[in-house]
Amino acid sequence: MKMDEPHFTPDLRKSALLLDVDGTIVDIAPKPDAVRVPASLKDSLSRLVAATDGAVALVSGRLLADLDRLFTPLHLAVVGGHGAELRLLDAGKARALKSLQLDPELKRRLSALARDGVSVEDKGFSLALHYRQAPEQEKHLRAAVAEVCAEEWSPAVEILPGKAVFEIKPAGFTKATGVRALMKHAPFAGRRPIFIGDDTTDETVFAIMPEFDGTAFSVGRDVAGVAGRFATPARVRAWLDRIAPAHESVAP
Repeated sequence: MKMDEPHFTPDLRKSALLLDVDGTIVDIAPKPDAVRVPASLKDSLSRLVAATDGAVALVSGRLLADLDRLFTPLHLAVVGGHGAELRLLDAGKARALKSLQLDPELKRRLSALARDGVSVEDKGFSLALHYRQAPEQEKHLRAAVAEVCAEEWSPAVEILPGKAVFEIKPAGFTKATGVRALMKHAPFAGRRPIFIGDDTTDETVFAIMPEFDGTAFSVGRDVAGVAGRFATPARVRAWLDRIAPAHESVAP
């Protein structure tokens, strides 16, 4: 059943906004480094940070440093690297939830698969193989990645399939584990989270929203258990702009 786009205006004094990035609040680009964040979105986020006393966080597979580059000059709370990184605004620094790194030999083997239009992105804690420019490679790449990862590695690894990407990372942490950690700290603790995400990696967060009496929305596809669906990132940006009080603004 097709779900409607949300039209409600949350009580920002009691809410926390948790936002995936690529494919949710920004449009997906052919390559990760080609993504651009509209100035209008930065303005909306700035107003929402002020209205929620800082309870706005990015929840992304990107690393914190990459998110800071994209959203400069904003300085936001972040769950980065699929839960590998956490930054709280009051601390101002990243706190690693996990320090596991992929086996260098595993990285070498996986990087060797980056050919015929497939590109590699080494995030340190994980490695992503993008095939957006070579969609015909999906079946072959899926099988090749699975074959390599089926071997015994230390630490154990898992494969995260996404939109035209396979990301390989140490097992044991997800966006959901990062969000659980985030929600223990002010200003998020005690608030009702609203999480918006688009990809399969966001489904772990969709699943835990009831733990916090929260609400989840998907982007671009219907997902069981969420409250509604935005058609596109542009529609998410329009909603964020609408709910951000016009008079609320803070310096980045």
